[in-house]
Amino acid sequence: MISLLQFFLLPLLAFAAPSPLGWHFVQNGSTGVIPIEAIVVSPTLAILLDKVQNDPLQIDGHGAWGALWSFETNTATALRVVSDTWCGSGGFLSNGTMVSVAGNVPQTPYTTDGRMMIRLFEPCTDPSGASCPLIEDAQHLLLAQNRWYPSTLRVFDGSLMVVGGMHDIAHFYNVDPANSFEFFPSKDGGVPRPSAFLERTLPSNLFPRVFALPDGKIFMIANTQSIIYDIETNTETRLPDIPNGVRVSNPFDASATLLPLTPPHFTPEVLVCGGSTKNDSIPVEELSAQDPASDQCSRITLTPEGIKKGWIVERMLEGRVMSEMLLMPNGKIMIINGAQTGYGSSDSVMDRIPGEQSNADHPAFTPVLYTPDAPLGQRFSKEGMPTTDIARLYHSAVTLTPSGNIFIAGSNPMSNVDNTTKFHSEFRAEYLNPPYMSVERPILRDVPAIIPFNHAFSVTVEIPAGIRASSMKVALIDLGFSSHGFHSSSRLVFMDAVLSRDRKSITITSPPNNRVFPPGPAYIFLTVDDVTSVGAHVLVGDGGAPPVKDQGIPL
Repeated sequence: MISLLQFFLLPLLAFAAPSPLGWHFVQNGSTGVIPIEAIVVSPTLAILLDKVQNDPLQIDGHGAWGALWSFETNTATALRVVSDTWCGSGGFLSNGTMVSVAGNVPQTPYTTDGRMMIRLFEPCTDPSGASCPLIEDAQHLLLAQNRWYPSTLRVFDGSLMVVGGMHDIAHFYNVDPANSFEFFPSKDGGVPRPSAFLERTLPSNLFPRVFALPDGKIFMIANTQSIIYDIETNTETRLPDIPNGVRVSNPFDASATLLPLTPPHFTPEVLVCGGSTKNDSIPVEELSAQDPASDQCSRITLTPEGIKKGWIVERMLEGRVMSEMLLMPNGKIMIINGAQTGYGSSDSVMDRIPGEQSNADHPAFTPVLYTPDAPLGQRFSKEGMPTTDIARLYHSAVTLTPSGNIFIAGSNPMSNVDNTTKFHSEFRAEYLNPPYMSVERPILRDVPAIIPFNHAFSVTVEIPAGIRASSMKVALIDLGFSSHGFHSSSRLVFMDAVLSRDRKSITITSPPNNRVFPPGPAYIFLTVDDVTSVGAHVLVGDGGAPPVKDQGIPL
């Protein structure tokens, strides 16, 4: 029975504000190309790169394989690309220029060989990107050797390091290896540096997982092995292997990340999750799309004491291959996409679904959050996580956006565009929205465009009245370059910050030097009581073109 008071309140209740949403997926728009690679190039735009195929998005009378995705309109505009970008990588330089490297042999008469190509996209202030071309020059912008399936990393002098890959197309294992490092702009007179590490980790060392440490050295993982590489002395130091024989680089494709760095010590830790325990001496045709992926996560602290202790093993809630890790502004890690069985690559293992080329099966539809500072055994959670109905397997991409939500697109284990299969060519764009996307959020204003190292600066803030501000984090994030289950150069550094008594300004201290945060583009996110602002786009360092000199102060 309804009381008289309830009767009069019913019209008011019907028009009351809706409850804030929790985590939720939203499908919005078509990408027109299938993003094998994705990178956010401005507050409003991402570049999506595909292989050359019969994509519906057209340019110059043929299917495009590059697009500018607008976060404002959720639409894709064809981007003119001349060389084949299939299975390349990329990142930013210290002056904000985006660099795309490597690719595949020509697939059509209107394509040029992409394996040695270097493509540039200079900082773009046009919200639509219409006036911002991708620059290619086959005479002057070239790698030193052919590379397909390499990784990339922005290093302390603002240049891009290019790691590994293979010289020519292969179906699964690395049978024609480029076991070397090189740089853009080039070092060493343009001669690649041979790598004993890459030689040892054959034949499953494609897309090695590489991270810049706070002292400027480089941590690398490929196959079951890990090293620290010193760019300045060109020396490799071998570290403990991944426990239990788990293989973590392509085609076994685990996800990996450098955990958030926190002042004052910025102690580096690396987490690598998933992959496979199958031996890489097994012929590819004897592997199965139904082989379970590993549920193992391995975590190591990269200090002398941590290295001596070795990898600490944890367990995900399920096995995953081809998933990806994203650094969230509050310091948690999002594990998303991929499959629970099988492998990367396509059309090569047995027990595939009839009519399918996918080397994987049983998509992982529900994301997982990892909390780095929770007790061991309590770090993984699906609580409140939604489940999508879109499989994101081989040739998909994902990135955190400047708005603070997650852009997800792609998946095409087929040799061309094919909409007749279960794991078909996927053009639907999707966002995973955190709970803070549906509530009133803090706002950052008057953020400087360029931020020197070891520099204190003040910004104006607006904190909603309903937020108590009992906790606050300011994160400096490199959103990274997504390609084949790895987010090259992705990085989060927490910055010391003090909120004024009137809650109207924050004084922030930038990272101490260009080794803690390699100089280049980033976004500053403010999280107050677990409600995160839109990111403010900044250039960290002096904005100079690489190679830049050391800046700031030593740790």
